[in-house]
Amino acid sequence: MLAILISGRGSNMQALVEAGLPVSAVISNRADAAGLEFARSRKIATAVVEHRRFPSREAFDDALAKEIDRHKPRLVALAGFMRVLTPRFVNHYERRLLNIHPSLLPAFTGLDTHARALATGVKLHGCTVHFVTAELDSGPIVIQAAVRVRTGEKAEELAARVLRQEHVIYPRAARWFLDDKLVIQNGLVRVKGDDAQLVMAAD
Repeated sequence: MLAILISGRGSNMQALVEAGLPVSAVISNRADAAGLEFARSRKIATAVVEHRRFPSREAFDDALAKEIDRHKPRLVALAGFMRVLTPRFVNHYERRLLNIHPSLLPAFTGLDTHARALATGVKLHGCTVHFVTAELDSGPIVIQAAVRVRTGEKAEELAARVLRQEHVIYPRAARWFLDDKLVIQNGLVRVKGDDAQLVMAAD
């Protein structure tokens, strides 16, 4: 089973659900997250753990972990969850916590990835599914998708094309995990059966 954490519209959460993955719960740190309504429409359990109600990041993460563990997921997927997680939380879900990041890591960690990519003149941009570690956007890479940067493209246009690829590779990575196909050795991830860990987008 899979628990998904969201903060907003949850488009990657929707992609995971629509791929037929066994989602046990969708949990948000914001009561107004639009993705919660989608989850409810699919009869998926939802919960809200408001970060602003806790005196510290540690207290919030402890409450969040308690709510997640109530659903007994094998995998926890961050899908636009806009919180930096504490090392204790990350360690609690070691090697069963995935994130999708809108760049070809290790390039462009953090925010504003598309504008930063355009500003540096890269010719390829994309997205990465990776295991979460205590260091931001730095865990073992599971799969990436690359798109060619178009001349004169705006950040919003590039973001939309990258997002389409996020919806392709995140369900694939989660399925690999749930099917016990992922192996981590020396900080590198390989897939049993040698499934391709790079997608080159046609557009």
